Amino acid sequence: MLSASEQLEIIQRGTAEIIEKKELGQRIDNAIKKNVPLRIKAGFDPTAPDLHLGHTVLLQKMKQFQDLGHQAVFLIGDFTGMIGDPTGKSETRKSLTEDQVKENAATYLEQVFKILDPEKTEIVYNSEWMNKFTSSDMIRLAAKYTVARMLERDDFQKRLSKNLPISMHEMFYPLIQGYDSVAIKSDIELGGTDQKFNLLVGRELQRDYKQIPQLILTMPLLEGTDGEQKMSKSLGNAIGIAEPPREMFGKVMSISDSLMWRYFELLSDKPSNEIADLKQKAEMGEMNPKNAKVLLAKEIVSRFHNSESAEQAAAEFDNVFKKKQLPDEIPTIPSWGPDEMWVCKLLVDNKLTKSSSEARRMVQQGAVSVDGEKIDDPNLQLEGNKEYLIKVGKKKFLKIQP
Repeated sequence: MLSASEQLEIIQRGTAEIIEKKELGQRIDNAIKKNVPLRIKAGFDPTAPDLHLGHTVLLQKMKQFQDLGHQAVFLIGDFTGMIGDPTGKSETRKSLTEDQVKENAATYLEQVFKILDPEKTEIVYNSEWMNKFTSSDMIRLAAKYTVARMLERDDFQKRLSKNLPISMHEMFYPLIQGYDSVAIKSDIELGGTDQKFNLLVGRELQRDYKQIPQLILTMPLLEGTDGEQKMSKSLGNAIGIAEPPREMFGKVMSISDSLMWRYFELLSDKPSNEIADLKQKAEMGEMNPKNAKVLLAKEIVSRFHNSESAEQAAAEFDNVFKKKQLPDEIPTIPSWGPDEMWVCKLLVDNKLTKSSSEARRMVQQGAVSVDGEKIDDPNLQLEGNKEYLIKVGKKKFLKIQP
């Protein structure tokens, strides 16, 4: 086992904040001496069916702890998921049904073990203890925190200033998340920087329940492919870990050169000195930044699929984007028959665009081609019983066969 200082060096990489950093080194040292692993908690509410690379920032950090010999405790917030985390929200979240939460949670388990070792991961659901809570238990829990402290939350402050409603059940969210730490006796909790308030509540509740308060390790929020907002499926800037290799590879290659280094730091398993060397070579003009990005894309695709799929995705990307050749696999549909088809309807029906207005805009911007020729008439009617090759943007293709 690595020494406490060696472990601390690995754990600190990419972190935003550690509360308390000095104590973290001491706890690791004690864990080594007593041969008792630290309990590392990370909780995820199953509010959507798929995880994306933004979620894996925490999972990668948890995997580091796991590889260093500590106990990973992956908490699925099936109870809190029905409340909805108010963090960063300007309005009350829509509550999920129990069935929706269960369905989403099932997909989480399939995906999380693409990173964590299933034999060394403890899976817990917070419904295990929260469903046993009585009304009296909830009142006693609520008595441990004041309304004034709860309203210190930045998102609640913003809502109050705009006279926007705050539902009572939202105030229970950080209390229940905090109690999760009590229930599993966590030593360290991982979370995004936006979760700091919730994590601190857990630390305080552990004190109230006569436990040693957990340390907190926050990770930066990973920007999405747009390079501006945090990765989110609802914002359309996410890279899902269940996406096909070709799509995953292409999306990683679409990020900016500057954002690439942040992805390297937060997602790559490469040693820090190796990443620094790549960055220096790119900045000195000794290496094309795109070559570094290919290495990153291959690593990510290999992690969630396999190395063979990564190589195939890289070769196909090279064909499509550099040599302007077609991808190996193109979705194909039969022709619609003798009648004409409005090109915008064709794009929408086959999910090449989200709406007719977007289809019109794409055509007018010259982003749509038919048989290799760009079109600019959004009212174009395509004849039936003919073969066509449709291309939208750089990545989307559709073949029509009579």
